[in-house]
Amino acid sequence: MEKIQNLDTHSSPIAIKAKGVLALTKARLNLSVVYSAVAGYLLGADVFSINILLLLAVGGYLVVGAANGFNQVIEKDRDALMDRTMNRPLPTGVLSTMEAMIACTLMAFAGLWMLYLINPLTVGFGAFSLFMYVLVYTPLKAKGTIAVFVGAIPGAIPALLGWVAATNDFDIEPGLLFATQFLWQFSHFWAIVWIVDEDYKKAGYSLLPSGKRDGSSAMQILVYTLFTIPVSLLPFFGITGTLSLSVVAAILVLAAGIFFLTKALKLFRTREIADARKLMFASIIYLPVVQLIYVLDKYL
Repeated sequence: MEKIQNLDTHSSPIAIKAKGVLALTKARLNLSVVYSAVAGYLLGADVFSINILLLLAVGGYLVVGAANGFNQVIEKDRDALMDRTMNRPLPTGVLSTMEAMIACTLMAFAGLWMLYLINPLTVGFGAFSLFMYVLVYTPLKAKGTIAVFVGAIPGAIPALLGWVAATNDFDIEPGLLFATQFLWQFSHFWAIVWIVDEDYKKAGYSLLPSGKRDGSSAMQILVYTLFTIPVSLLPFFGITGTLSLSVVAAILVLAAGIFFLTKALKLFRTREIADARKLMFASIIYLPVVQLIYVLDKYL
């Protein structure tokens, strides 16, 4: 559950508000996004620049944090209905709607300015991601599964953003990074939804492929997991030059994919929440491991 835990009753009001703003950004999730962006930068960079990397990491964190915060402003009434979100800063009153809006607006402008300092293409993708998440994905969540497909677009941009920050160019290499992260999100997100489906429905969300925990939903999760594996291996087949994998790297990526797939197969067979949780953890492991393999293969 997402909670603001252990708020010290003796903390100053400013400290409590600061913790609330940090909670708005979903720090742990946000850091995984920054990780993907840094991986994309390292893959695309011919010459390493610590200044660009810092602008990318901090600017990316602020833009994603703003997106997460705006999402919570829009969904504050629904968040109050769910166990997993009822302790967020807006439902609890730690932050007012106006305070959250001000914080998110400042983060958005600061983050986009930092991305602009890298190059115009980077800020363009950053602004597009922010727009899609806040103004398209968030309103669509209450409409059903279509939101998952729309939300996967901004969710797949981080590694692409890192590559563009390094090269000021968009071509097939960042496209492959985008495609891998895009497909991966369906298994990852639907595994989470499988676990919390009843809680989601308290707020009127029905986001599993078929709307419920059944064989159809499990099959679609399995199919997306299966397609994620070959897409993550495409660089190995000589489609690109810069991102091409060695045989060892390809074997490691394939092994990670098989591990990921076994968890999706288990969920398909059992449809148990416990196996959805295992798939969720496998997905959390899979993407950063694959991205790390890409980076190590380039530099070692």
